[in-house]
Amino acid sequence: MLLKRPSATGFVTRFAPAPTGFLHLGHVASAMAVWGVARAFGGRVLLRIEDHDQLRSRPEYEAAIIEDLRWLGFDPDEAPVRQSDRHALYRDALHRLDAQGLIYACGCSRKSIEAATGPSDGEIRYPGLCRDAHIDPAAVAARRVRLEPRVLSFDDLRLGRIEQTASDQCGDLLARDRAGNWTYQFAVAVDDLEQKVDLVIRGEDLLASTGRQIQLAELLGRTSPPTFLHHPLIVDATGQKLSKSRGDTGVRELRAAGHTVEEVLGQAAAALGLSPGAPISHAEITAKIQEWAGQ
Repeated sequence: MLLKRPSATGFVTRFAPAPTGFLHLGHVASAMAVWGVARAFGGRVLLRIEDHDQLRSRPEYEAAIIEDLRWLGFDPDEAPVRQSDRHALYRDALHRLDAQGLIYACGCSRKSIEAATGPSDGEIRYPGLCRDAHIDPAAVAARRVRLEPRVLSFDDLRLGRIEQTASDQCGDLLARDRAGNWTYQFAVAVDDLEQKVDLVIRGEDLLASTGRQIQLAELLGRTSPPTFLHHPLIVDATGQKLSKSRGDTGVRELRAAGHTVEEVLGQAAAALGLSPGAPISHAEITAKIQEWAGQ
């Protein structure tokens, strides 16, 4: 895998796990990309616990994630933050968008949206059912952001030039759901803006989220978007994405079985296409990433 190097040193990137399960090799590979690029090219890494999903997030998972990252040698450059402590930031962002006339209350359920659009195996585009319905904001908790049609272009350090039209992909973006929880898309855009993240490194499964997050950040006042690097999706031997729910290759299980840090890193490096799978050190990871970028 080849990639372009970040344009300047001193950049800020982040690793942002959700505490809805224990770390597995897919997470380790993603962390390897984040810390590896930062170490190779002079960046800083923030650790953000994305616990916006209050139904599935658990304190014991958060504690285990932080402990496993420390064991693996992935130490952030600042104290971790968690989204559940940042509600005031999200409320302020919502109010700023509301002052621009971009927010409206939405009473739609997934069932009602599918009734209007038909069922889908992928992402469902919101058809704007409540856009001009003038629903009383006191009656429902959900809020949507108006996304006008616009082609967003960005350069991915691995995939090159990409164009997306968020309004065609998802329709108006859901910022807060019917239970009053902030959504992933909204919270991440606000966090990356507030934390001054200028390099986003994540899996290719999140590539489709990029255009809408860029557009939302611009509505919130961001003048230039982050640079993006989407690494290959980490899959198992059958081609399925590694999943917390299936307990794939968990770090805790590998540790309990006596695997060393270098052995676990080697397995993750193989999944990322960085090495053939032999034990690997952090110094070797950094050197390999520099080699990827032709350094």
